[in-house]
Amino acid sequence: MANQQSRSSSNQLMVQQAASAMERLKYEVAQELGIQIPQDGYYGYMATRDTGAIGGHMVRRLVQIAEQQLSGGSGLNRMS
Repeated sequence: MANQQSRSSSNQLMVQQAASAMERLKYEVAQELGIQIPQDGYYGYMATRDTGAIGGHMVRRLVQIAEQQLSGGSGLNRMS
């Protein structure tokens, strides 16, 4: 139980205002991949491959945004 609690606490967003942007990004990526996200929010019936694909593409997009910001470009437009 302690291990599970420590894992979930490490998934906390550092900036709470980013939660809605992350949700929008998740749905945008899922739509691009043709994956339907359950409306009730329960992911237990989704294939691990699908949830992993969504998460992986989200990370890839976030890295691209960070790289654009570091190079002087504006990567925030994709998440707003």
